[in-house]
Amino acid sequence: MTEECLLSDVQVRNPGLTREGYERVFRDALGIRQTIWLGEGCVGDDTHGHVDDIARFTAPGTIALAYEADPADDENHRRSADNLERLALAGFDRGEYRVVLLPFPRPVTMNGERLPASYANFYVANGVVIVPTFNDANDRAALNTLAELFPGREVVGIHAVDLVWGLGTLHCLTQQQPLSR
Repeated sequence: MTEECLLSDVQVRNPGLTREGYERVFRDALGIRQTIWLGEGCVGDDTHGHVDDIARFTAPGTIALAYEADPADDENHRRSADNLERLALAGFDRGEYRVVLLPFPRPVTMNGERLPASYANFYVANGVVIVPTFNDANDRAALNTLAELFPGREVVGIHAVDLVWGLGTLHCLTQQQPLSR
């Protein structure tokens, strides 16, 4: 979860609910033992920090984190470096979690506005992982990284520049349906 999404005053989702209140709801409703609070989502995210653009569990104990390596060229660096530090404090530096870094593509803009382009917005389906791509040099690195994280699934890139103009990509467009019995 991100503090930007649930604890910020920018877009109040559940007035009066505190960090502890959210953690209690997650524990009681979802059985979660530990909530990992990241700071901010990616630049351009109109949802103010939805976690699916920056960090995803890919297996028990393995987290893919969108990370901008260039500190001089992109605001996502500060945000992703802070999130990496938070994951270290949450236990990955003690071996409790494995963190794998996914690059960000170069900034995608429309009418001067930064859009939330991120490879972390992938979608996992039966036998496949569908990954947004942006006609960027980092597309191949992201696809290869995700292929290593999902060895039993085909990893398929889907050109997503037109989708991100709508301020989201593949995971944002989906709604999982549980198997009905």
